[in-house]
Amino acid sequence: MDEMVKVAGAQIEPVISDGAANLATCLDRMGVAAKAGARLVLFPEAALSGYVFDSLEEALPVAETIPGPSVARLEERCRELGIYAAVGMLEKDGADCYNAAVLVGPDGLVGKYRKLHLPFVGVDRFVKHGDMAPRVYDTELGKIGLTICYDQDFPELSRALALMGAEVIITIANWPEGIEFVPDYLLRTRARENMVYQLAVNRVGEERGARFIGRSIFCDCLGDPMAEGKHYEPDLIYADIRPAWAREKRKVVTEGVLEVDLFADRRPEFYGSLTQRT
Repeated sequence: MDEMVKVAGAQIEPVISDGAANLATCLDRMGVAAKAGARLVLFPEAALSGYVFDSLEEALPVAETIPGPSVARLEERCRELGIYAAVGMLEKDGADCYNAAVLVGPDGLVGKYRKLHLPFVGVDRFVKHGDMAPRVYDTELGKIGLTICYDQDFPELSRALALMGAEVIITIANWPEGIEFVPDYLLRTRARENMVYQLAVNRVGEERGARFIGRSIFCDCLGDPMAEGKHYEPDLIYADIRPAWAREKRKVVTEGVLEVDLFADRRPEFYGSLTQRT
C-alpha cells in the first residue's frame, strides 16, 4: 500500500498475574486509539500477564493458549473497531510456556511470535526459547514483523525480517532502568540499517523491585524519531507512517555519481560466520 497509516503505542502498567484487569486496560486503550484514528495499536511485552515472576509455576496460571480466551476478546474488539493490535502475553502450549506476541486484526488472529532471545531475568528465566521461524505478515496496513524486547540486541533478526519484505517491525518491550540506550540508540539504528519503520512500545510502573522506564519510540525508515513516550508515566503515542517508503532501498542522490542500494550492495558470501554457533 502507498497510503498513510496512523499507528498508536499504549504505554501501560500491567498488573502481575491479573489477566482480567490487564485485558480490560488493553481493550479500553484500543478504543481510545481507534477514536483518534489509529489503525494499529501496540502494547508492551507481557501486557496481559506481567513479567517479574519468581517461578514458572507462578506464571503458568496466567498463561493462555493461542488462540484462547483473551485472544478471542482481542479479536472481537479489533472487529468492532476495524483495527489491528499487537499484544504481549504468556503462551501455554501443552506443558511448555513461551513469551509471545500476537497480531490480531478485524478478521481475527493474523499471527503470533515466540521470543527467540531470552535474557536471564524475570519470566524469561523460566519460559522456553521461541521455536518458530520469524515471519512477515502481509496485512492491509503493510508487511509487518514482530520482535520482543531483547531480540533487538541481535541485528540478525531485524535484518532477516527486512529481507523477507517487512516494512514495519514491531518491538514490544519491558525496558527497565539502566537500558535507556535502547530507545536512545538501538531502535534508531535498527530502523536506519534496514530502512524500515521500527515501532517499539514499552511498559511503565514498578514490579517486584524492577522499575520500567516507558520511553516508547516510533522511528521512521531513516531512524529519526516520529513519536516518543513519557519517561516512567503511562502514555498513548501516535505517528503517521507510509509503509511503502520501506520498499525504497535504492537511493539515487546524483545519477551515475552517488547511488546506494542497501540490499543490492550487501556481500552475504562473506557473512557466513554470522550463522556459526560459538
